[in-house]
Amino acid sequence: MTEPEHEAALPALNRLFVRALIALGETGEPQRHTACTLAASAWSALRHTDSREAERFNGVLHRLTRAKHNTTEKEIFVSQPKLLDVRRLIPMERHRQIFDTYEKLKPGESFVLVNDHDPKPLYYQFEAEHTGHFSWNYLQEGPQVWQVQIGRNAARHQAQA
Repeated sequence: MTEPEHEAALPALNRLFVRALIALGETGEPQRHTACTLAASAWSALRHTDSREAERFNGVLHRLTRAKHNTTEKEIFVSQPKLLDVRRLIPMERHRQIFDTYEKLKPGESFVLVNDHDPKPLYYQFEAEHTGHFSWNYLQEGPQVWQVQIGRNAARHQAQA
């Protein structure tokens, strides 16, 4: 395989993988959950080395977790010192900003994410990179505004004998 062929192989394979994940996810639950978990793992594997290819899988997550909301929005006011409103950021900057904010948290701390759509794709990305080390609590669930409290779990103390 020549160098140009080798460089074209990853995007071609990712396009195939994306189509397979969408087909799997659109068959219903629990297949949608499996497809989202796989897409988040692919995103995690690529996000530091090939952000363009990683964004393909971020798109899959958003497509598979998109839900129609027909409920009336109920405003919830949260008194939380750390609030991260990403609604005015361009989509490619949102997840970077959210992960940067999470990385700065000390164990036991949290922040409230404010978004214009259900951040379920982000949940799968957190699960892929921080399994068991983060908390996720919906405070407001659309249809116009979503608020999620995201925290870094406190360090677990070992039981004393």
